[in-house]
Amino acid sequence: MLNALQVVTTVVVGVMVGVEISVAFVINPILNALPEDSGVLGRAHGARMLGAVMPVWYITSLVLVAGWAIAGWQYHGTGLVVIAGALLILSVIMSLLLLVPINNRGKTWTPGSRPADWKQQKDRWDRLHYVRVAVIITAFALLVAALT
Repeated sequence: MLNALQVVTTVVVGVMVGVEISVAFVINPILNALPEDSGVLGRAHGARMLGAVMPVWYITSLVLVAGWAIAGWQYHGTGLVVIAGALLILSVIMSLLLLVPINNRGKTWTPGSRPADWKQQKDRWDRLHYVRVAVIITAFALLVAALT
């Protein structure tokens, strides 16, 4: 049973990390290269779509990591799982306090309604997202290391 939980957790967290890497290094650069109006609309749509999906994914990942830590407490590597869980908690806190407020504003933007500082807000979100991506990559790497 523990092996199945480890595999499911690693896959769920790994795919989540892949999506967030894609947002940072593929999707956002594509949107940034579009004319401003198209880029604003694309980011607003992405904020609505991913803003609905990613919280569930992050919470599911946390629950799975906690389950792994509890079920495998007596086994080698559990300390790495606990640290990975702490990093995922940090990523959720970062999201709630720093990224979600910008995301919530951005998902309503249109070319006619965006604020004057929309580019600064977009750039701040991108910078914070890079930090979050580094945190969750580290968490994922620790989970993989805990498997060995």
